[in-house]
Amino acid sequence: MDIRPYSNSDRDACLACCESAHHSEFAQFLKSPGTYFVMVHDGRIVGCGGFSMDSPNSATLRWGMVHPQFRRMGLGRFLLMYRMKEIGRAGLVATVSVCPPPKFATFYEREGFRPAGGVLVKKLAVCP
Repeated sequence: MDIRPYSNSDRDACLACCESAHHSEFAQFLKSPGTYFVMVHDGRIVGCGGFSMDSPNSATLRWGMVHPQFRRMGLGRFLLMYRMKEIGRAGLVATVSVCPPPKFATFYEREGFRPAGGVLVKKLAVCP
């Protein structure tokens, strides 16, 4: 499994990972995705996701998804942990938020995100 930065040539493979109800919104996002990654297995993009820095101490996860054929294999968690590691490299982030479709909210809740103000939030603790 490899994770690398998104490039415009990845667009169609990323769109294949997206639920059809959000396809046009995701296509618009990919025109300027900011910090975004693709997850590659055997030369095929099997997932994608990124984040944005909202302030020096908060970040928001953006469009994290795994291709339907590869779900329930731990790849979503792998991609989430990669993004969290990259957010950590960006600075002293205290909170990370995400606004997933309702059917994926339990995934983030299992990973420690909690409802707060219409989104799910995870507070990050830094050991002294």
